[in-house]
Amino acid sequence: MMIATKEVKEKKIELADPQYYNNRELSWLGFNERVLEEALDVHNPLLERLKFLAIFSSNLDEFFMVRVAGLKDQVKAGFNKPENKAGLTPKHQLSQISTVGHELVNLQYKTFRETLIPKLKQENVHLVKYHELSDRQKNYLEQYFEEQVLPVLTPMAIDAYRPFPMLLNKSLNLAVYLEDLAEQEEKRNKFAIVQVPSLLKRFISIPTLDEKHCYILLEDAITAYIHLLFRGFIVREVAQFRITRNADMTIHEEGARDLLLEIEKELKKRKWGSAVRLEIGQSGASDYILNYLLEELDVHGKDVYELDGPLDLTFLFSFYKELEKYKEHLVYETLIPQPPQDLESDEDIFEKIMEQDILLHHPYESFEPVLDFVLDAANDPSVLAIKQTLYRVSGDSPIIEALKRAAENGKQVTVLVELKARFDEENNVHWAKELEKEGCHVIYGMTHLKTHSKITLVVRKKNGRIERFVHLGTGNYNDATAKIYTDMGLMTVNRQIGVDATNFFNFLSGFMEKPDFRHLSVAPYSIRHDFIRMIDEEIAFHKQYGNGRIIAKMNSLTDKQIIMKLYEASKAGVKIDLIVRGTCCLRPQLKGVSENIRVISIVGRFLEHSRIYYFYHNGEQKIFLSSADLMTRNMEKRVEIFFPIFADHIKKRIMNILLMMLFDTAKAREQDENGVYHYVEGIGKEKYNSQIELFNLAYNVREDEE
Repeated sequence: MMIATKEVKEKKIELADPQYYNNRELSWLGFNERVLEEALDVHNPLLERLKFLAIFSSNLDEFFMVRVAGLKDQVKAGFNKPENKAGLTPKHQLSQISTVGHELVNLQYKTFRETLIPKLKQENVHLVKYHELSDRQKNYLEQYFEEQVLPVLTPMAIDAYRPFPMLLNKSLNLAVYLEDLAEQEEKRNKFAIVQVPSLLKRFISIPTLDEKHCYILLEDAITAYIHLLFRGFIVREVAQFRITRNADMTIHEEGARDLLLEIEKELKKRKWGSAVRLEIGQSGASDYILNYLLEELDVHGKDVYELDGPLDLTFLFSFYKELEKYKEHLVYETLIPQPPQDLESDEDIFEKIMEQDILLHHPYESFEPVLDFVLDAANDPSVLAIKQTLYRVSGDSPIIEALKRAAENGKQVTVLVELKARFDEENNVHWAKELEKEGCHVIYGMTHLKTHSKITLVVRKKNGRIERFVHLGTGNYNDATAKIYTDMGLMTVNRQIGVDATNFFNFLSGFMEKPDFRHLSVAPYSIRHDFIRMIDEEIAFHKQYGNGRIIAKMNSLTDKQIIMKLYEASKAGVKIDLIVRGTCCLRPQLKGVSENIRVISIVGRFLEHSRIYYFYHNGEQKIFLSSADLMTRNMEKRVEIFFPIFADHIKKRIMNILLMMLFDTAKAREQDENGVYHYVEGIGKEKYNSQIELFNLAYNVREDEE
């Protein structure tokens, strides 16, 4: 009878049940909370803690502009069906986002106000208010204001002839409540807006007579002297506020004769999307001003964030740069990327790739070989063609310059520039035009898909023989972010991968059916199918040999089909370790569902960005790298590449790297069965920081070789 009861209970487990999933938006907020924890971590240098507050704010801005905006659009459209994983309706999600969002922002400002500002004072750095200045300092500030700030300001009065202005997304503004001296008997109140100029520095350095470093925020200085803009009026109240707008773009690709022009048109609209959040500064706002702003901006009360501190803490990025010049002890120790383990600095990169596959692990190893790979190809008389995908590149990209040089040297250069890379559209439009001017063949990707893959193909003719060199990566061809994002790259002359790369670019640039790739797996067609097949094989091996093991590292995990298959593998007994930095809709340690799954998130000095997928495969140990996270959008709406590692020496390195991350007890947080993350508890007092240990490994390997 007891056995029968157990069988009935097992049959009731439905892997699609919403109780087994985390909501995507709330899981993302959990990730941003982990970013905020870095600002609380006393082991991080003071200025780095300030920077983490800025990162938290920047992340939250994008979250509201895209994710919250999308949910609000669904509500406006009358769509109220539950999402297909955790089963929450858009209204329910917005309600929970508001609750959690307010809690996190309050913690952010409490940390800034009660912890970090006092610590800055201990370092003789003072962020002051106007009333704290001496008369001499006030005189200096008034002169600075009149010379440097006042000429840039534009007061915008609001009346019957001058309606409420259209305020830019993320702009910082002052709402000014005025009383007309000439109409005191009628008590006719006036209202005006003054925008804080975004091109001026957010903080002003104030001279002192001692060793103190004193600063006042630009908006506080403007508030102090705002009466100079409204002579003949009494300034009754000044409220600092900031709005966040819907910044998601609707691109009509089918009807666009020129996608580049369509993107440029949509970029202009982004600045004026509907308001989705209203932030009120530390001075607060009277009910009159607040209600007026809510009505004019059409913002719901739940979307108002009254902050006890300066608005828009992203200014801490520039404040960090200001202070690090004379407060070097308050920033991270400089870590210099090492020459790659598989490549000597004086070696010919093409000859070395001919000898063996090369693994690059950034930022522990230098990104320079990737730049050299493209530049050397541009200058090599034997190189016939260079083909490359670009998703995000730096503002002054050496990759772009190398591609231009290649075109000047008569090589056939084909570049896919993804114009739809969110918040990099303007930058990519610029580079697309620059490359076209220099004679490169520029393509913009595929209709309704983002090309997110990272691949470069160099075709060389040497001794009458065609050679194909391929670089495949998990991260962008961006020399700036390569210093702070952890990513991996593979350089190979594997013939079949070279053929696959050729077919891949021909597929993107021409008219042809999907090629039959030999080693590469390409989304939106194959990655999900191949990944599920690999899990099925691992389940089969485990049933036969009892040694099933999967390790997967990615930025986000949201795809329900893959999550259900991982649950199935866990139920079969396969041991699964997931290293998921951000959003994770899978919930581990659920009895009868995910008992064999462990989920950790590493948030630290470097942004974990590499995607690594490992299957034990009964000792064969199959390892893949990819541009793709296990998200539905990556499986269905993006062009991604999932590629195998064949070389044994590289397999061993990657496996060791994965194990080092799984041992992290300093920056790793583990998710429990309720979807909540807790710091991993280590053995003993020493904390194991995998990012620092990986740098030490790269340094020691290079030192041993020398």
